[in-house]
Amino acid sequence: MSNIADIITRLQVTAQDGSKSDKRLASLVLSDLDFASKAAISEIAARVGVSEPTVTRFCRNLGCDGVRDFKFFLAQAIAIGGQYLKPEPLSRDAREQRIASAVTEAAIVAIQRASDNLDMATLVSVAERLSASQNILCFGSGGISSMMATELQNRLFRLGLPVVAQVDGQLQRMYAAVAKPETTVIAFSVSGHAKSVVDAVQVARQYGARTVAITAPGSALAKVADIVIPFQPIEDGNIYKPTSSRFALLAILDMIATATAETRGTNVLEGLRRIKQSLSMLKIDDPRLPLGD
Repeated sequence: MSNIADIITRLQVTAQDGSKSDKRLASLVLSDLDFASKAAISEIAARVGVSEPTVTRFCRNLGCDGVRDFKFFLAQAIAIGGQYLKPEPLSRDAREQRIASAVTEAAIVAIQRASDNLDMATLVSVAERLSASQNILCFGSGGISSMMATELQNRLFRLGLPVVAQVDGQLQRMYAAVAKPETTVIAFSVSGHAKSVVDAVQVARQYGARTVAITAPGSALAKVADIVIPFQPIEDGNIYKPTSSRFALLAILDMIATATAETRGTNVLEGLRRIKQSLSMLKIDDPRLPLGD
């Protein structure tokens, strides 16, 4: 079988720059993906008005071994990205309110769902471990998880905890290699299959570090971590809106940060006071503002 990363892009290019027959075939496929993925070669040839060997050559020109290979990649592309190829038409009615409602309501639902499915006893035990750790490593890879790793560092350092976030795959592995039994690793991955994060957790564990994964249950990352805080996002199907799972994951992170602060108790207050005092030198002295933001 061939190795084609994106059959749709190849079809789009062929529809513009291919031979006359290839342009017609590519245009047919792009206009009716469902038909092209299911129709027999004779049906495809008849609809475009070409011979069956021409259809076979078209598939090979795309880099496929033949029609069957082409249909496999086409079906795969439809399953993965079909919603982006034939999106529902956007309504322009009450657009401002619709957008505001879509974002805020989905965020609330995502946070509530995450809260309802959360084992707070496990979360509090993680906070207790963090509060006593001599070294904390936060790992994440990708748009959401890398942001969460950095944000957890931002929340924990102000509690007087020694914490470092790494989103680079090689640095994750390097930091994991110097982990000790007193180290706690917090790993984020929405899918649970970010290889660099999975590998780093495995490396850290072999050196005795305690590892925590906030990830999909049953995933590769969940299987290698000591403790798992399950996180399973459910998307609402709005392809124009950023995923609301970011808010849910951030809520879990804030719960960990709050529980950790409460576990450390009054020990965190002097550090927080110093941060506030330091920022006041920049004339940011409004007590109503968030600490450090």
